[in-house]
Amino acid sequence: MSETTTDLPVVVIGAGPAGLAAAAHLDERGLNFLVLEAGPHAGAATREWSHVRLFSTWGEVVDPAAEKLLAPTGWVKPDPATYPTGGDWAALYLKPLADTLGDRVRYGARVTGVSRAGRDRIVDADRDAQPFVVHTETGEGREERLFARAVIDASGTWSTPSPAGASGLNALGEKAAADRITYRVPDLKDPAVRARYAGKRTAVIGSGASAFTALAYLADLAKSEDGQGTHATWILRRGISGSTFGGGEADQLPARGALGLAAKAAVDGGYADAVTGFRADAFERDGDGRLVLVGEDGRRLDAVDEVIVLTGFRPDLTFLDELRLGLDERLQAPVELAPLIDPNQHSCGTVYPHGQAELSHPEKDLYLVGMKSYGRAPTFLAMTGYEQVRSIAAHLAGDHEAAQRVELTLPETGVCGGAGLFDQPEATEETGGGCCAAPATLTIGPPASSGGC
Repeated sequence: MSETTTDLPVVVIGAGPAGLAAAAHLDERGLNFLVLEAGPHAGAATREWSHVRLFSTWGEVVDPAAEKLLAPTGWVKPDPATYPTGGDWAALYLKPLADTLGDRVRYGARVTGVSRAGRDRIVDADRDAQPFVVHTETGEGREERLFARAVIDASGTWSTPSPAGASGLNALGEKAAADRITYRVPDLKDPAVRARYAGKRTAVIGSGASAFTALAYLADLAKSEDGQGTHATWILRRGISGSTFGGGEADQLPARGALGLAAKAAVDGGYADAVTGFRADAFERDGDGRLVLVGEDGRRLDAVDEVIVLTGFRPDLTFLDELRLGLDERLQAPVELAPLIDPNQHSCGTVYPHGQAELSHPEKDLYLVGMKSYGRAPTFLAMTGYEQVRSIAAHLAGDHEAAQRVELTLPETGVCGGAGLFDQPEATEETGGGCCAAPATLTIGPPASSGGC
């Protein structure tokens, strides 16, 4: 690397939890950096789910290097044992952290392309010695260009939710039904949103923490005076087994376990009906304009007024087209990381802590971190992202021993269920899989409103 390239900043894409943590670690290492955020403020995506409570405590969502950076400002860490909402996380942690970083965080700068200076993805010659070139666009449409010694993409996956169609494509009629479909957990404390779902029949498609949260919210609405008649149809692509509702009391993140129990309580209490083995193929309208979901097997469900699609997220890789990525063909996660998180192989929520080595790509000094590093896989925790960026910052600073060192222990989910995307009786009740213990017996507990990471 030339002296000129060495003096360039590390560009961090995204001012969310992982991106700002990366900045804090780079600052701690004395490295030059610049954070580019497409939104108008820090945690722009996090603020969009401000009503959802995390199932991790404050003690688990504050990065250690960030805490050190904040301490001299008089910042007081919230009670480590309490659970923040997305809004709390953004307002009480991400904003102060970004403010401390000052003009090294640039807002309204959407990254539209990243490449090597003078080298498209085809060219080999002297590639690693060239700086990265990063193209951005402001909200007013002004294009800018800057150069970087390394790029850490922490842009997340929030902007690209997966569709309802089981094939990974939109179900037929899904786009035309956009007026009755949302891809986010609705904020039922908002009067306008509450009115949209109160007294209505709503289909919830998905089987993860977001779906659990939506079911719990709808059940709470059904129990309220203004929500009488509210009912959910929970649509699962698989059947219901011992691991469907998570680890319950065996989960080392208690709020995450309680979230699954809340979904179970919604079904057992009659506030939601579960439809299993249903893989959406099409959306049709009945005579009243309501939606009828049609499955790949031809099944037609009773008409619903609204649909909440919570089938996960996927990374936006379009602005990285000119770079050489080493991604797993299934998950779109780094090839060394993918086997640890592949739901085709297991349903464990615990991943061995990993860092620079597992996140490297053929394109030297390029890293995808945070939610984006998981590609299409679920179960990401903020703690995982903080460990990732700690390792990467150490590597970029030349401290390779620290980069390889593991400084994190992740909590168990209490769930491990074999192959996770289709019902496979011979695999569903496996107790080994080499990852964690057998599913615990579930006992209904009080509904919880936790969600997120």
